[in-house]
Amino acid sequence: MHFKKLAICACVGTLALIVACGKQQSPSPISPSSAAVDPGASAAADGSTLKVTAPTPVSPINNQQPDGSLVLTATKARGKFADIPVSYEFEVFNASNQRVYTSGVTGGAASGSDNVSHTVGGSLEFDQPHTWRARGVFQGAVGPWSSTAAFRTPSGGYIRGAEIFDPLSNGRTVGTPVGPTQFVSGRGIELMAHEARVTYVMPETLVEGELSVMVTGIDEGSPGDKSKIFTMQEGFGDPTTNDYRFTVEKRGRSYVVPGAVTWRMITGNASDQGSINDGFRTGVSFSDERWYFWKASWRNGFASVEVREDGPNGRVIYSSSKTTNGHPYRPAPHVVHLGQPPGRGGPEDASIPGAIYKNVWVSARPRPNFPGE
Repeated sequence: MHFKKLAICACVGTLALIVACGKQQSPSPISPSSAAVDPGASAAADGSTLKVTAPTPVSPINNQQPDGSLVLTATKARGKFADIPVSYEFEVFNASNQRVYTSGVTGGAASGSDNVSHTVGGSLEFDQPHTWRARGVFQGAVGPWSSTAAFRTPSGGYIRGAEIFDPLSNGRTVGTPVGPTQFVSGRGIELMAHEARVTYVMPETLVEGELSVMVTGIDEGSPGDKSKIFTMQEGFGDPTTNDYRFTVEKRGRSYVVPGAVTWRMITGNASDQGSINDGFRTGVSFSDERWYFWKASWRNGFASVEVREDGPNGRVIYSSSKTTNGHPYRPAPHVVHLGQPPGRGGPEDASIPGAIYKNVWVSARPRPNFPGE
C-alpha cells in the first residue's frame, strides 16, 4: 500500500513538471508591430530603428532624365520578421549634396506588387544633376536608407506627338513667341500686347484630351473686348471663322460685362450652325495678383471648360460643359496659341496684355504635377 502511494506521488510530480515546462515553452504571441519595432533597442550603425530591408532605387537611376513630372520609384521595404504596412520617406539632393526636397512620411503610390513610387511636388532646378534616396517608416521608427541614385531633372519642356509640356517658369519655351513678350523670372511668359502670343504646332492631332495652363495678371480691368486666354485651330487662318476653332475667353474692360468667361468650339464646319458650340457666359471676379487654372477638355460629342483659383485643386469659379454634334475634333495641323492672333474682330478680340502664363499641358494623358504647383 505504501508503495502505491509513492508511485502515485511520483506520477503527479512528473505531470506537474511537464505542464510547467509546457507553459514556459508557450510565450504570448508577438504582434507584427513589436516584431518590427523595439522601443528599447538602440539604433543600428546606419541610424535605423525599424527592422525592414532598405528599398532599392528603380527609376530614375544612372543619370536618367525623365520627361514631364519627376516620379521616384523604388522597391518596397520588407519587414525582416513580420509583414507590416510600411510608409516611406524620399529625399532629393542637388549637385552640392544639399537636400533640396523631402517628401515627409508618405504612403507612397503602388507601382506594381514590388515597387512604390512618389511624385516630387517641390520646385527643382531644371536640367541639373541630382541624387535621391528612400527609406521605410513605421510608427515613428525608420528603416535604413536606400543607396543614392543619380538622375538629371527634366529639361523643362517638350512637344512630342500629340502632347505639349511647357513650364515656362524656367525662362524658355518650346513654342514660338510672336510679338512683344518677355519672361518674368520664376513666373512665366508675359504677353505685352494684343497681338502677342506663344504658338505651338503639334506634330499629331489631339482628337481627345485637354489643354490646361496657369494664368495671372488678368482681371475685369484688363484691356480688350472678347479677349482670349488660349486658342486652338486648324492651321494659321483667321481663328474667328476657323473650322476647328476652340477659344476660351476672359472678356476685357471694353466688353459690356468685363470679366465675363465663355468659350466656343467648332467641330469641322464654321458655316454649319450645328457645328458651333458655345459655352455658358457669365461674369467672374478676378484679381490680377492671383493665379488661375484654366482647363479645356474635349472628346467626341462633348466639351467642357473650367476655371479654378490658385491651381488644379483650387476652388472652381467657372464650369461649363456641352454636348457637341458628334463630329470629332481633328484639326490638321493642330495649332495651339496662348492668347490669339488678331482675327476678324481686331486686336481687342485677341490676346490680353499683361497676362502671364506658366505650366502648359496639352495631352490625352492626365496633367502631371508641375514644379511649384
